[in-house]
Amino acid sequence: GSICQPNTGSCNGFTRLVPVTLVDVAGLVPGAHEGRGRGNQFLSDLAACDALIQVVDASGATDLEGNPSGLGACDPLAEHEFLVDELAAWIEGILAGSWNKGTRRTQSEGDRAMAEWLHEQLSGIGADEIQVAQALAVFHQRNRDVGNPWQWSAELKRELADELRKAMFPLFVAANKADLAEPALWEALEARVAEENGLLVATTAESELALRRAAKAGLIAYVPGEPEFELTAAGVEGLTAPQRQGLDELADRLSRLGGSGIVPLLSAVVYDRLDQIVAHPVQDETHWTDGDGRVLPDALLVKRGTTAKGLAYAVHTDLGDGFIRATDARTSRIIGAEHELEDGAVVKIHAKT
Repeated sequence: GSICQPNTGSCNGFTRLVPVTLVDVAGLVPGAHEGRGRGNQFLSDLAACDALIQVVDASGATDLEGNPSGLGACDPLAEHEFLVDELAAWIEGILAGSWNKGTRRTQSEGDRAMAEWLHEQLSGIGADEIQVAQALAVFHQRNRDVGNPWQWSAELKRELADELRKAMFPLFVAANKADLAEPALWEALEARVAEENGLLVATTAESELALRRAAKAGLIAYVPGEPEFELTAAGVEGLTAPQRQGLDELADRLSRLGGSGIVPLLSAVVYDRLDQIVAHPVQDETHWTDGDGRVLPDALLVKRGTTAKGLAYAVHTDLGDGFIRATDARTSRIIGAEHELEDGAVVKIHAKT
């Protein structure tokens, strides 16, 4: 049975599956920064997201326009590079309109003015001061004597735009349909992503979907993200020979890839790269329940370093404004507003109402 009764997400035995929101921003085509396809609307959608996962056809069976082309006909690396080129061109275009005026501020205000101007121009698409500073540091480390910014060549401007792209949109790649292709087909892509300290995970979304459906039908016992599954009693009795063969093929795919890759990819992005932890706010610190008696009903993703009061605000603004103290339900200790939470914390918040 399950140990919790979640309002969102699910519990599978002793495994809590925490929900994340995925935004499908399909429609990017070469030339989007010039208005092709969904154009800048597509690119603007990215600014509202915490991470960008590019789903690449690792089997090479889809061209850059999304059209079927046969296994191995297209290069997965080309699919990846067109995206990073579009992002860099988009950033470059934003800066181009006021480049001379903005960069001339460095003449009177120094290098800091350059960072401030870049942040002003790019904050609307999600850039923060740290990302801008990181990009500038890498750029200047590679280009030590570049002269005045308003005299830079087009190549230097594009290089800066690319460094800003790397800082603002670190890329995570789902090498999908990996079960249909030999790893050699996407080795170059994997190496390219590694060069930028990115993350590539071989995935097979079709297999994950089939497993979820079989589990929902009660035919198999499967924990999402695990590399194995087991037939249930209903599965042993009710599966037809073709269905059994299909599940055998799924088991072989999982064995070769080490799982479907979907949950490990999302977990790596959320917990490792975005540095999130899970916190469980409860009303009853003894039984770990809410007001309706549901056990561990909520699992909130918050930034590592979040305090007890920060969690209160994540639950509701009024709870944060009225915060008095909190109780660590795992230890029964009273904790203060500035106490930093650990991953898996179960917290009762006491607040004025």
